[in-house]
Formats: sequence, C-alpha cells, structure tokens
Amino acid sequence: MNYYIDIGLEVHAELLTHSKMFCSCAVVDSTQAEPNTSVCPVCAGMPGVLPVVNRQAVELAMRVGLALGCQIAPTSLFARKNYFYPDLPKGYQISQFEYPLAEHGVLVITTSQGERAIRVHRAHLEEDAGKLTHVTRDGHSYSLVDLNRAGVPLLEIVSEPDMHSVEDARAYAMGLHSLIRTLKACSGDMEKGVMRFEANVSMRPSPQDELGTRVEIKNLNSFKSMERAILFELDRQQAILESGGKVSQETVGWDDAKGATFLMRSKEEAHDYRYFPEPDLPPLVVEAEWVERVRSELPELPFARAKRLENQYHLRVEDARTLVEDYATADYFETSATAAKDMPAQTVANWVLGELGAWMNQSGEHLEQLKVKPEGLAELLVSLTAGKINQNTAKSILNDMLQSGQNANAIIKAKGLEQVSDSSFIADLVKKALAESPDEVASYLKGKETLENWFFGQVMKAAKGKANPGVVREELHRQLIALKENSK
Repeated sequence: MNYYIDIGLEVHAELLTHSKMFCSCAVVDSTQAEPNTSVCPVCAGMPGVLPVVNRQAVELAMRVGLALGCQIAPTSLFARKNYFYPDLPKGYQISQFEYPLAEHGVLVITTSQGERAIRVHRAHLEEDAGKLTHVTRDGHSYSLVDLNRAGVPLLEIVSEPDMHSVEDARAYAMGLHSLIRTLKACSGDMEKGVMRFEANVSMRPSPQDELGTRVEIKNLNSFKSMERAILFELDRQQAILESGGKVSQETVGWDDAKGATFLMRSKEEAHDYRYFPEPDLPPLVVEAEWVERVRSELPELPFARAKRLENQYHLRVEDARTLVEDYATADYFETSATAAKDMPAQTVANWVLGELGAWMNQSGEHLEQLKVKPEGLAELLVSLTAGKINQNTAKSILNDMLQSGQNANAIIKAKGLEQVSDSSFIADLVKKALAESPDEVASYLKGKETLENWFFGQVMKAAKGKANPGVVREELHRQLIALKENSK
C-alpha cells in the first residue's frame, strides 16, 4: 500500500535579547557561563514576584512574524502552561496559547520538486526552561540544575502539516534558520541549543484525506538529527500500519547515538497542560505604528536576495541559494564582487563557497574571524584573472593570506610568484622538456597521446609552477603536432 506523509515542524528559537523574557537577568551563554550565575527571584520562580515583558523580545518576534507574512495581533495574551519538570522552577511556563502574537504566515521553500509555500500557523512568545545535567558517579545517578537559561525569551514558530517528505522538512528548517539569522533575531547556533526543532509526523493511506495519527519528536538540535529522526519514525509507523496495527498518539525523544526514538509520554492535548491566562501580566498591546516601523526596517530576506543575486550577478541558482543561507556570507560575496569590478561574479562565488568554505570547515573559524577581507579576496582574484598568477599559485597565496593577514600583491612580490607568460621563454622550456624525454616522445608518436598531460607537468615543474598554464598548453600542443608532422 502507498502512504502519504504529513510533517509539521515546531521551531523554538532563543531571541537575541540582552535580558530575559520577564526579568532583568542577563542572557548568558549557558555552555560557557558558570551555572546559576544569572538568576534572580523572578526566573527562579520565587513566590510573590511579578514578571515584566521584555520589549526587545516582542520587537524581535514581530520582525520574524512580519518576515513570514504573519498577521500581528493588536492584542495578545500570555498564559500559564502547567507541567512539572525539574528545570522549570515555577512548575509552569509562561507562554501564549489562544491569542498568540502572530498568525497565518508562509515560508517559500525550494526543493528538487520546485518552489512551494509552507503555511505557518502561528508564532508566539514564551520563556525557556533551565538545563539539566545528568551525572553517574560511584554507582549513583543524580541530576544537576542550571537556571541560567530559565526565562530566556523563546519564539515558537509552528507550521501547518504541509511538508510531505524529509527533503521538504529540511528545506523548511534551513529556510527558517537562514531567515531568523538574517533578521538578527537569533544566532541560530544549534550546537549551543539556541534553535531546536520538534517534528510532528504522521502517515495515511494515499487515498485517505484525513490526517493520520501524529507522533511528536522532541528537541532535535541539528538538521541531520531531524532528518534521521523523521526517517526512523516514518519507517516505524509504516511497519505498524502494514502489520494491521494502529499508530498511537505519543511524544517521543530522539537518541542520536542509538539512531532510534524512545517513548516519553503518551497522548498529550492542550487540556493536559491546564492552560489559563497569566494573572500577573496584562494583555500585550502592540500599536499599529510600532508594527509599521518594524516592517519598514526589515532587511532584504533570503528568498528575495537569492533571486536578486541570481539575476544581478548571473550566478548558478544553487550557488545563489547557498550564499544566502548565511547573510554574512552573502554580504562577503557582494562586497568582493563589487571590489573585483569586471571579473565574472561566478568566479568570486566559486572562491567564497569553495576555498574559503573549505578553510573555515578545517580551521573552525567563522567568516568574521578570517584575516582575508572581501577586498583582499578581490585583489587576489583580479591578479588571477589578469594572468599575473595561475590557479594553483592563487590557492597557495590565499592560504598564506589566511594565515598571515598579508595582502596578495605583497606575497606575490616577496615570493617572486608572478606568472611567466613570455612565449619565447615558455617555448624554450617545452623544447627542453621534450628533448629530455626521448622515450616518452617516442611513445607519444606511436599513439599514446595521454602523455601530453605528463609533458605539461614536466614543463610546469621546470618553471616551478610560475609559467602561464594556458600558454604552456598551447605551445606544448604546437610542438607535439610539429613532431608528428616531422615523423611522417
């Protein structure tokens, strides 16, 4: 039997505010700061304290909502979501339920099947919980609680179940990640847990219109984990359905090491949380003037920017999309392309995505930490295009630039790397290389024409890599043709 897949994603993003959602405690990096050093009676859930809404968090949430085309509610309400967990000190989470800040948006994704719009059901504000560290020592197990993260502003973005493949889910997650980072609403650093996914996955026989029973997969903190978890859950549900069983509505966790989900709790509905309006917070009223100011300050969004880069710079579609996944990379490209003037922008994109990307993957550096600025890369590529240096030399120079911070021209001059294009000099090098390889020349004349590449390598070696490869190939081919004619 064929099955139809329905996937919805809930994305939790920690907002880039200076202080927490309902108190003045500083937001700190929970992976670096000493535990429980940014905590006050409000975020520790002490009796008698009063929360106050963080205006900056509201504005960042509006930026995201407006970028997604959502309707911003003039009035929204906070509620208490009641459940017990050791790192939730109040015994409830302040969130938004029936009346969220933003609703009815859309995110356009691009997959192998083309462009498609994924509906966004809602985006609402809430506070994060703390962090538990589970320890086993001397045969005893216990957990330590760090409340530095408790109360940090979260934006939860809930999609409709409009995704019907793992490819759809990845494209949506990556698109949202890029959008939120472009808006500077969230750092998007998933290694630090500041952006997390929860996937609602269900299957149904393909003729059936009614959605299947959904299973929620909690706290997925990387694109890869999300893909693996969804694939595992789809296989599990299909096996149940094909054996004649019924999928139970439940919440599961993902064990990345085992590559499997595990049951956390069974059927869970809104009433299980006993939502009720937060009595200590008045309605959140957002003036129309505030909304319009935020809308007017939105930057160029990734999807539109990719289209512009493609058209303005004549880039390959996939390269334009890759560049805008990170707004800083797209900025770096545009600055380099402008500085390089008449150079083909596709060449600049190739080096940004290729050589610089490889360096960052190996070194662990972020783009803003590189010692090569966009104008420096442009200077190097102008020298390459002008024939001053060749491709391999340019790569070697870039490596030196990334390590030392020197500019390209200084390195070329200091190391004497300027490319030789003098035709007479290169003709002599080719003639000498052929004269020193009589056996290989004889084999070439007998039909082993692949030796032309070997001769090319010998000439470049003799020139210490500084000869212009194009001129070398042209001259080598000319002399080999002459030898063929003379051998007849």
